Amino acid sequence: MGSDNVATASTNLQKAVQWISEVVLDHPEKKREKILSDAQVRFDLTPAECDFLVEKFSGTADGDSC
Repeated sequence: MGSDNVATASTNLQKAVQWISEVVLDHPEKKREKILSDAQVRFDLTPAECDFLVEKFSGTADGDSC
């Protein structure tokens, strides 16, 4: 059962990264913080996954989390 949770988390994170990339390209005027917050809810991300996205997409690990 534990490996299923890991696989789901990984799949959700991958989908979130793809979705965020598309939104950023299609709507560069949108704030990254809002996009990341929407991704957390849309893809049911864990706090650790959200922190990863904040680090990768906003360039800082100390910034606001999703």
